[in-house]
Amino acid sequence: MSETMRVVLADDEPLALERLAVAFEDVPGTEVVATARNGVEALDAIARLQPDLAVLDIQMPGRSGLGVAADIPAERRPEIIFLTAFEHHAVDAFDVEAADYLLKPLRLDRLRQAVDRVRRRREGRRPAAVDAPPVAGDFWVQGRLGLERVPLKAIEWIEAAKDYVLLHTAQRSHILRATMAALEERLDPQELMRVHRSAFVRPEAVREFQPNGAGGAVLILADGVAVPVGPSYMPAAKRKFST
Repeated sequence: MSETMRVVLADDEPLALERLAVAFEDVPGTEVVATARNGVEALDAIARLQPDLAVLDIQMPGRSGLGVAADIPAERRPEIIFLTAFEHHAVDAFDVEAADYLLKPLRLDRLRQAVDRVRRRREGRRPAAVDAPPVAGDFWVQGRLGLERVPLKAIEWIEAAKDYVLLHTAQRSHILRATMAALEERLDPQELMRVHRSAFVRPEAVREFQPNGAGGAVLILADGVAVPVGPSYMPAAKRKFST
């Protein structure tokens, strides 16, 4: 069994910080060792406690989550998960190679997925698809050292985030400036199927089609993430996943 992951949380909104701490009570294999209400407190807690993971709100007064991560030398930097509404400076998160970016309001299934991704990174496991040779459908995103390839076959699902999309792989999430409409024109639905105005999924990643009792449904992915199915996409999703 993996050893317990020690976590520091930082958010300048007291209620959001409390909810985040409560959410971690339902994330197995983690222990919240400190909470911080601003960037200065976060830096102090990280320096003192040397946690395995820091979950940082991007927009905090004084020193932002991005600033906190950037101020920690790379060799002493814990894994980073950012909390964000994607209003400003999202692309700057590339500079600290964050494991994931969680959109507010926080969802427990996404938090668990992000922590699982951190655990895989720490244990050094990488999906074979990451090392596959480039193909025409691969994505190129801005990384810390320039353009970075995201293999199409490594993407498990895609989530809209205002002017960006998140490309979710088993190892981490990547930010790409693109619209869902542009992606729909580019993507083969056999590879990544649109199931909501804000989501695509890889069909092989879907574990369960779960009606929600209100004429809608969610798709439960292999890592537990619940992706909603939009009304206009329901007939195709039902044919594909409900049998």
